[in-house]
Amino acid sequence: MLSLLLVEDDLDLAQTLVDYLDLEGIRCDHASNGMAGLELMRRGRYDALLLDLNLPRLDGLSVCQRLRADGNDTPILMLTARDQLEDKLDGFRAGTDDYLVKPFALQELVVRVQALARRRSGQAQCLRCADLEMNLAERSATRAGRPLKLTPTGWRLLETLMRASPAVVSRQALESAVWGEEMPDSDSLKVHLFHLRKAVDAPFPTQLIQTVPGHGFVIKGPDP
Repeated sequence: MLSLLLVEDDLDLAQTLVDYLDLEGIRCDHASNGMAGLELMRRGRYDALLLDLNLPRLDGLSVCQRLRADGNDTPILMLTARDQLEDKLDGFRAGTDDYLVKPFALQELVVRVQALARRRSGQAQCLRCADLEMNLAERSATRAGRPLKLTPTGWRLLETLMRASPAVVSRQALESAVWGEEMPDSDSLKVHLFHLRKAVDAPFPTQLIQTVPGHGFVIKGPDP
């Protein structure tokens, strides 16, 4: 079942959307202001965020910007009555993935949410896991503040694992992310993962890159 967060201060509209999404088999939590929505996003994990633009306490653009600054790559669908091009561009610059102008058809909302939830957002420019950080804009990676030296292939592997975290990534998905349809020989992934682990994990006491036998690979921090 998909899990969404709706941040909307119009309580009648919010209840309508929550009830309709429930009928479609989609669970939807609700926050009525920007600060509450930001806190829920930081504490939980959702398949997509439905975010109103005009919100009390913290507006939708600011919520979006702060989440992307956190490295949060949850897909965001901005809901707004503003239909001017500049308003939409502001939303995309803040990090939203899609835009839906009010009033909208509920069926269209569901279709767009389902499409967004199938992928993580490409808008996040900073990815984090424990003390590991990737700055995509600057193309730099650090762990515990120490710069990491990565090969281009190592970078693509790490980005793929970081975007999926804490989910497991299959061997096939990793190979596809790095080499596309030109599959390498059977040892290439093993060799590149060895060098990636050497760069990311070897100098540190906690190992972040883990093998999940029979399933693939995952990058995650220590259990709380």
